[in-house]
Amino acid sequence: MHIGIIGLGKMGANMRDRLRANGVEVTGFDRNPEISDVAGTAELIAALPAPRLVWVMVPAGAATDAVIAELANELSAGDLVIDGGNSRFTDDFAHAALLAASGVHYVDAGVSGGVWGLTNGFGVMVGGAAEQVERAMPVFDALRPEGPRDESFVHAGAVGAGHYAKMVHNGIEYALMQSYAEGYELLEKRSDLITDVPGVFKAWQRGTVVRSWLLELLVRALDDDPELQNIEGFVEDSGEGRWAIEEAINNAVPVPTISAAVFARFVSRQDDSPAMKAVAALRNQFGGHAVKTTD
Repeated sequence: MHIGIIGLGKMGANMRDRLRANGVEVTGFDRNPEISDVAGTAELIAALPAPRLVWVMVPAGAATDAVIAELANELSAGDLVIDGGNSRFTDDFAHAALLAASGVHYVDAGVSGGVWGLTNGFGVMVGGAAEQVERAMPVFDALRPEGPRDESFVHAGAVGAGHYAKMVHNGIEYALMQSYAEGYELLEKRSDLITDVPGVFKAWQRGTVVRSWLLELLVRALDDDPELQNIEGFVEDSGEGRWAIEEAINNAVPVPTISAAVFARFVSRQDDSPAMKAVAALRNQFGGHAVKTTD
């Protein structure tokens, strides 16, 4: 199989490498010529065999809108576009309709794995017609970790379902990180009693009910900086937590834990705190997200 990828940022570049390592031929385009395989989208499309498969991996919103509009004009009937970025699920409906006018198919893919996906594999949640999902299965199988497919991949439903599932995933992620971070601050506050905060988290990695990959990443962050002295407690949000809260309000679903985690990030931009340092460190560990360092 030969596919094109538009957008070779932190995750896009890792996806290209993982796909190639698993036998999928990839032609990638990025605005940065130093990492791009071709000079533009026209050259990328020309390099792909028909019917084409193009994976879009650019920032959600205006950037994705522009790429989808461009592909709607340049691709042919029968081609398939997969949006693997963090688009809002409602945008999928418009993107699918725009491409369908040209006879181009559309699948949305929520992807989790961050900067570790290259070596560990990516979790993939997709939405779209069953025949188009099946058509792209060699790509999804190459991206996901080894092991049972249903433990790292799901065809969640129709167009929009993949990004909806990823939105909920990220809302849960917000809440889990906040829980670990608040525990860190509580331990750190009693330094008169707890003399080895990193050691406590490290001891939770086996045999306890709170063990997880996020816990392992927090341990890694504390190994690098035991008191998180080099990180400001300033935490951005990608938008998906907000969307999850809005969707919860629209459907009268109580999500107090996710809501509190999102609001805590807003608080972090007003006042530094040990808990938000821990959240910032976790985002840097799993996603390579930038942190604000102390002076």
